Amino acid sequence: MGIVLDIARRAKSRAPMEVISQCAISVEAGVERDSRGLSRKRQVTILAQSDWQAATGELGRPDLPWTIRRANFLVADIVLPRISGTKLALGSAILEVTGQTDPCDRMDEQVPGLKAALTPDWRGGITCRVIRAGTVKIGDSLTLL
Repeated sequence: MGIVLDIARRAKSRAPMEVISQCAISVEAGVERDSRGLSRKRQVTILAQSDWQAATGELGRPDLPWTIRRANFLVADIVLPRISGTKLALGSAILEVTGQTDPCDRMDEQVPGLKAALTPDWRGGITCRVIRAGTVKIGDSLTLL
């Protein structure tokens, strides 16, 4: 079982990430007021703290904030599944893994080399679609179903 360390969203593409303490997740729109939520395969993105630390450590930049990755949730104490179709309970929501969050060129725009550091072993996190709506707050659990 993992734990939610932090939550973030962005109002539109390329907008700064807004860190929040809780959110609603819906089947229709993913994370409330997040621009990616309408994409059925990428409604929610989750990043493992250990993967982020591995990537930033490889760059010699352990001080980089996780929000540079532009994911919705930062979680700890769990190895994220690397199989599409895996179901997860996040807070009171149920999600299905649709794939890995492929690092894009935006990563290198922010920090040169970050895209390559996030590429191995799904370090960039996972993408999910919402199966059941719910709410998530910092400190909630992430459980594989």
